[in-house]
Amino acid sequence: MNFAFSEEQEELRKAVHRFLADKSPETEVRRLMETTEGYDPAVWSQMADQLGLQSLTIPEDLGGSGFGYVELIVVLEEMGAALLCAPYFSTVALGANALLTSGDDQAKAELLPGIASGETIATLAITEDNGRWDFSGITLEATKAGGGWKLSGHKNYVIDGHTADLVLVAGRTPEGVTLFAVAGDADGLTRTALPTMDQTRKQARLEFADTPARLVGTEGSAEAGLSKTLDLAAVALAAEQVGGAQRCLDNAVEYAKNRIQFGRPIGSFQAIKHKCADMLLEVESAKSAAYYAGWAAAEDSDELPVVASLAKSYCSEAYFHAAAENIQIHGGIGFTWEHHAHLYFKRAKSSELLLGDPAYHRELLAQRIGI
Repeated sequence: MNFAFSEEQEELRKAVHRFLADKSPETEVRRLMETTEGYDPAVWSQMADQLGLQSLTIPEDLGGSGFGYVELIVVLEEMGAALLCAPYFSTVALGANALLTSGDDQAKAELLPGIASGETIATLAITEDNGRWDFSGITLEATKAGGGWKLSGHKNYVIDGHTADLVLVAGRTPEGVTLFAVAGDADGLTRTALPTMDQTRKQARLEFADTPARLVGTEGSAEAGLSKTLDLAAVALAAEQVGGAQRCLDNAVEYAKNRIQFGRPIGSFQAIKHKCADMLLEVESAKSAAYYAGWAAAEDSDELPVVASLAKSYCSEAYFHAAAENIQIHGGIGFTWEHHAHLYFKRAKSSELLLGDPAYHRELLAQRIGI
C-alpha cells in the first residue's frame, strides 16, 4: 500500500482544481444555491465532455473510463474544497454504485452508459421520514403489477431527488428489501424540493403512488449490494469532507497571518496557535482515514466495511470542528452572511448527518469488528 498519489493522479487533481476554480468560485456557489435545481447544466456537461468525471469509476465495457476509487477520492476532495454545486455525489457515489453492486448485468448495461456520458443524473432513495439509514427503516411497499412492479410510499432526504433522471429506490416486498429503478418523470411520482440548512446540496421528498418501477437484481436480495453501496458512498463523502476541512484550515491560517490586532498578527497569539495546530492534526488524521478507506475501496478489500465507518465517523467530526474553528478564528466577520465561512459550516453539518452520523457509524464499526 502506498499513500502517495501517482503522477497521473496528481495531474488529475490539478486539472479538476483548475476547472473548479473557474466554474465553482464563491460567487457561482452562492448563485446556484439560491436556485431550485442547484446546479448548472452547462457545467455538468463540461464535467463529462472535457474531464470525463461522471465516467471515472464505471468500467470501460459499460461506457466508462475504468479508473479506480483512488481517482474518485482525488476528484471528490477537490469538489469538497470548492463546494461544487452539482449532482455528482448523488449520481456517481450513490446511483452508479447502486447499479454496479446490484449484480444485474442487463440493468448495468442499459443504465450506466447514460450516467457515464453525463446524460443521466441519478440518485439513490433509501431513507424515509424516520431518517434511518439501516434497512429495517424501509417501509415503502413494492407490489407486482402485470409484468412489472409498482411502488407506493415515500422517500425523504433524497439527494438531488427532484432533478434526477433516474432514481434507484430501496423498497420492501414479501421477500425482503429490493432495489428498483424509477424514471424521474414516472407516473405517480411527486417530487418536492426540501428547504435545507445546507443550500449547496439539494434534497427532496419523493411520493410514490402506484408508480411503475423496474426490478434491479432479484427480489428480496438487495441488502448486500446496498450495504456495499453505502460503504462506498461513505468513503466518497469522507474524501469530500477532507477537502472541505483542508480549505477551512487554509482559510483560517491565511487570516491569522494577515489580521493585525494590537500591532501584531493574531496568529502570533497562543490561543490562535493552539486552534490552528489542533485543526492541522485533525485534518491530517482525516486524510489518513479517508485515503486508507479509498485504497480499501479500490482494492475491494474485506476491510472496506470497517474502514468506511471509521473514515465517515472521524472525517465528519474533523470537518465540523475545522469549520467551526474557522469561524471562531475569523471573529465577528466569520458570522456574517457575506463571508464564506458559514457555507462550509453548513456543508460540514449536513455531511455529518448524511449516510448516518458519527455515533451511528461508531456503533456500526463496533458491530462489524465484533465488539
